Amino acid sequence: MSMDEPTPAGSSVDESIQTLLLLMPRVVGRIKRLAVPDELRSLALGPRHLSLLAYLLFHGPMGVNELAGRLEVASTTVSLMVGELSRSGVVERREDENDRRRTIVSIADAHHAAVDAWLSKGFTAWRTALEPLTPAERRMFITTFETYEQELARQDS
Repeated sequence: MSMDEPTPAGSSVDESIQTLLLLMPRVVGRIKRLAVPDELRSLALGPRHLSLLAYLLFHGPMGVNELAGRLEVASTTVSLMVGELSRSGVVERREDENDRRRTIVSIADAHHAAVDAWLSKGFTAWRTALEPLTPAERRMFITTFETYEQELARQDS
């Protein structure tokens, strides 16, 4: 590239920030417009429910404490979310046969296809974005995104 050519968006830190600040509202808007399946629409599911359902969809049934660890929240928070989703029939709870103190959570069969259809749109978009990257580039992207989220949380407190 010659010195006379315009600098591509994102080549300096400030240009990258400007590009991302313009891009993020569009991304958030598109995510908000992802159609919630009809059978789940009346349940007022939020981002926290989406994360919990994503773990169950991609990793199968798991215990409340394991979900809490993966979601990086307290077990009591997960128990409350599981209670909400269980009352609406989206997830099912059962005792672990090997440890009766442990509760296993899974997506209810009746809602599994709807949850899968809802989450697969984001999964497909992320696959398209991340697949061309090397493992190191993917890790850098994820680390950068996590750092951004953590900094927003820090500034918010």
